[in-house]
This record gives sequence, C-alpha cells and structure tokens, in this order.
Amino acid sequence: MVELDSRVLAYYEQGKEDSRLRDGVNRLEFWRTQDVLRRSLPPAPARVLDVGGGSGVHAEWLAADGYETEVLDPVPLHVQQAARCTGVTARLGDARELPYEDGSYDAVLLMGPLYHLPDRSDRVRALAEARRVARPGGLVAAASISRYAALHDHWRTGVFAEPGVHDRMLRLLTMGVLHQADLFTTAYFHEPDELLAEFADAGLADPLRHGLEAAAWLVGGMDGHLDDAGRRAMVLEALMAMGTEPSLLGVSGHLLTVARA
Repeated sequence: MVELDSRVLAYYEQGKEDSRLRDGVNRLEFWRTQDVLRRSLPPAPARVLDVGGGSGVHAEWLAADGYETEVLDPVPLHVQQAARCTGVTARLGDARELPYEDGSYDAVLLMGPLYHLPDRSDRVRALAEARRVARPGGLVAAASISRYAALHDHWRTGVFAEPGVHDRMLRLLTMGVLHQADLFTTAYFHEPDELLAEFADAGLADPLRHGLEAAAWLVGGMDGHLDDAGRRAMVLEALMAMGTEPSLLGVSGHLLTVARA
C-alpha cells in the first residue's frame, strides 16, 4: 500500500518535476548526480532500481547507458511518465516497503524519498529497505536536500524579504521540516551529519556524502556559464574536485550519499 502525504501528491501531480532538472541552474543538480552515479555504479549491464525516480529523468539516461532500469514511485503521474522512457519499466510503490526480493538489484537509488519523509524512523526504514533489496556489496545512493538550501535560495532570489518568509526559514533551520505549499510542499531538509547516523542505523557502513552544487548554484549569471559547453565543463570539474569536502556540504542545495550494501 502506498502512503503519501496528500499535499506532496498534489504538488507532484502538477507535473512540474519532469522539467525541473532540465532548465536553469537546476541542471547542476542533474549533471552532478549523473557524474557521481556514473563513477559509483557497477558497469552496465546491471540491474538498477530507481526509487522515487519521478518522471524518469535519471532512469532515462541510465537505460541509455545500458542499465536494466526500473522506477518505483508513489505518484501515479510519475509512473506514467517514467514508463514512456525507452528501456525503463515503472510501477507504483512506497520506499518504506519495497516489493522486491532480498539482493535482487545491483544498485538501489533513493532519488526523492528522503525529501518527503519528515519522521526519522521512516527515512531509516527506506534506507534499510534499499540495503535489503541491493545485492551484497551493491550500491545504495540517496539524495537529500540541505538544511540551508531554502534560506540560501530565498537570499538568492530576494524572496526572504517577503512577509513571513524570514520567520519560516528560521523555524526550518531549527526543525528541518517545511509545511509550506507556497514555497514547496511538505519536505525534510537534512543537516549533513544526520545522513551519517541515518545510514548507519539502516546498516549501511562508510557512507560518502557528495555536495552536488557547492556554492555554484548561488552565483549570479551561472545559467550563462552552463549554456557554454567549455565553461560548463570547468564548473563541473571544479564541483567534482570539491564535492566531498565536509566544510562545503551544507552550502550545496542537494547532497547525494553513497554506500555499499
């Protein structure tokens, strides 16, 4: 049975997620995720389960790279969209109760579930399910949003000065949970060190955290750099070099944490 907060479902049923990573500065998150996964995944062909994979934005290129790729997502619209991607199968499901046998995938990716599980026990359960379904020694990777991402983004756009936003952001820094439909939807924002404890409690040892965007996503005019192939390559090379630096993890909007089952 799929259990999803009705506010989260309503947000994603708008269909915005399919284009989010394809435009603007959000492309940094896409390209850096792609880079980290390509350096972490076993060689193709291998079986990859993309849990919370949305419209298939990552499953699409994984299948094109030769991986046997399945998307499992709690949003019916996402399942329909992902199923249209060449070489991708998709089904409805919940990250906390994966309908697969133990050790049945070479890699299990949690590309969205940790965003929308405010209760720590649910996040640990989702990670433990990913470990169970991954073969021994297989890859488990989970995306998360930085605790400071919303405040940084509102500074960047000027939204922080709008009535009530500043107070909401201060509460978010303390609690980590956002319940604001006008800003996003019900979501959890991680402190970088929280990820180490949650992975450990799920039985995943030695996780490696990658900050995907560092401060590049906050730089004015970054879109122009990303539109130029040569400058984009330099930006991505620098981000790769600093991606695991602990002092910069909280500056990134998103983190991708990888471990072995």
